[in-house]
Amino acid sequence: MRYLTSGESHGPQLTAIIEGLPAGLPLLSDDINIELARRQKGHGRGRRMQIEKDTVQITGGVRHGYTLGSPVALVVENNDWKHWTKIMGQEPIAPEEEDEIKRKITRPRPGHADLNGALKYGHRDMRNVLERSSARETTVRVAAGAVAKKLLAELGINIASHVIEIGGIKSAVREYETLEKLKEISEDSPVRCIDPNAAEQMMKAIDDAKEQGDSIGGIVEVIVEGMPPGVGSYVHYDRKLDSKLASGIMSINAFKGVEIGIGFEAASKPGSEVHDEIAWSEEQGYYRKTNRLGGLEGGMSTGMPIVVRGVMKPIPTLYKPLQSVDIETKEPFAASIERSDSCAVPAAAVVAENVVAWELAAAIVNQYYSDRFETLKEIIDQQRAFARDF
Repeated sequence: MRYLTSGESHGPQLTAIIEGLPAGLPLLSDDINIELARRQKGHGRGRRMQIEKDTVQITGGVRHGYTLGSPVALVVENNDWKHWTKIMGQEPIAPEEEDEIKRKITRPRPGHADLNGALKYGHRDMRNVLERSSARETTVRVAAGAVAKKLLAELGINIASHVIEIGGIKSAVREYETLEKLKEISEDSPVRCIDPNAAEQMMKAIDDAKEQGDSIGGIVEVIVEGMPPGVGSYVHYDRKLDSKLASGIMSINAFKGVEIGIGFEAASKPGSEVHDEIAWSEEQGYYRKTNRLGGLEGGMSTGMPIVVRGVMKPIPTLYKPLQSVDIETKEPFAASIERSDSCAVPAAAVVAENVVAWELAAAIVNQYYSDRFETLKEIIDQQRAFARDF
């Protein structure tokens, strides 16, 4: 199972084509639109979120509410395209109109893909880079993830996310009654934090950063319950599930770190405080007494909740710009401003949630027979029963 995305930040639309979904999976545009709306929320987001109200069109691969087994095509139109038709149009423009229409960018912004992308492809106009490297592309990544979440939910696998740190302010609440309760509290919080006291401090930190022309980052956590044991591989390095999850998290714009379970904390602890003791009961079958390794051992799922965290750096475009160099004149300058978010960590939690969902769904589909969804569901139920009775 795989997908490909296409489209630019201010182009006419963003597109994703998903290949490898089983036939017979129930899928509606509303399943995806819920996730797209979640991505646009969060304290600290800029004006773009008021301009774009993202909704998806399913333009292929689904008939009467069920997948066909053929590639599924998803389209999200950019509502702001009407203001960019000349600047981002596909048709050639006359040489004398270039300066007026193109709004050429020759000044790379620190922390962005501008300069590296220009060096890679030879673009003298770095708008060709920043339009695609923009986090706007995560819109259709969330759309693809929403399809994966639907598949997981139908298999009895549930997923949630929350913010555990913004700008150095850490959530003191890490325990939760149920995953559904965590979802409920997180969704009600403007910063997706389940600690109300920390949430208030986080919002103030975001407001302070914006007032100072600065930005702040943070840490998000994704939790998954219901994964059957044995998904992934200890045999092949490139099929290890923890590797896939780490790769997925690190592929999100502005993410600079990832950990699973207690993660880097394991480096300072003895093995007796890191590894999870195994137990068995007639009701549960095999389980771990703790979950320090985050539901993954030997590159495979254990059946315990999967816990993944990602670190998002502060957004690099600032209202007190950093210094850079114009690629045409080689003169120093203060970097330009292309967006106005002071913090996108709450939205990044939703992106991370959907990215993790994709990696888990893909691992299941790639490991088990998956031409027909009803058969895949039976196989997963059989795997759970086999593991319980083994």
